[in-house]
Amino acid sequence: MSYTQLENIATSIRRSIVQMVHDASSGHPGGSLSAVEIVTYLYFKEMNINTPDDENRDRFILSKGHAAPVLYSTLAEKGFIDKESLKTLRRINSKMQGHPDMRKVSGVEVSTGSLGQGLSIGNGMAMGFKMDKKPNRVFVLLGDGEIQEGMVWEAAMFAGHNKLNNVTAILDHNGLQIDGKNEDVVTVEPLDKKFEAFGWHVIKVDGHDFVAIENAFEERKKITDKPVMIIAQTVKGKGVSFMENNPGWHGKAPSDEELQIALNELGGTK
Repeated sequence: MSYTQLENIATSIRRSIVQMVHDASSGHPGGSLSAVEIVTYLYFKEMNINTPDDENRDRFILSKGHAAPVLYSTLAEKGFIDKESLKTLRRINSKMQGHPDMRKVSGVEVSTGSLGQGLSIGNGMAMGFKMDKKPNRVFVLLGDGEIQEGMVWEAAMFAGHNKLNNVTAILDHNGLQIDGKNEDVVTVEPLDKKFEAFGWHVIKVDGHDFVAIENAFEERKKITDKPVMIIAQTVKGKGVSFMENNPGWHGKAPSDEELQIALNELGGTK
């Protein structure tokens, strides 16, 4: 798949995110928009996944479960779920709840929302694959606020100790969380040195540049003796001018007028 094709898919996903959060009158657009290129690349270029129930598929865990709109929109682009179902986000009895539910949505590997748990679950999957001598890989997407959770560091220690070379964690590193800048809430820098101390290989990348993302995953493939953390520098609310770098859009729906501005800025067609 070409970079142009990936960019077109990313644009469609962004449009779906702002539309579905608007229609629901609630949701998390900021951290969904920042992760678009990462999730797009994983599902359309990197992961071995053609059907949601193929036992040989790679696994993706959205540990920052509140960013469900980016996962739902991607699964819809992939054809795993009906695009019409996106219109039911957060509605009563809808399968499109505010956090992913593996029992209801085809393609959701793990129900998430309690921050900090995704990497531990991914470790368990990866350990199982290694014990069964299977080639499946596990990818876990973490958020900035989430990285402050102690459980993340216990999981990092476990993966490093057990040399889980089939685990790749990606940090959507936009520098913001619901209460403001990470550095003002609880700084966890230097992230690269911390993960390296736990036995990980660390790669830093521009999380919105498909060429750079591809280079990062190519480098990842060369690491065969340890887990890998990809720190993806991103922009919260990427693609919508009034949402970019604004923590106020962590969990807020755009008005009718704001939706039209956002869709005009994003361009493309749905």
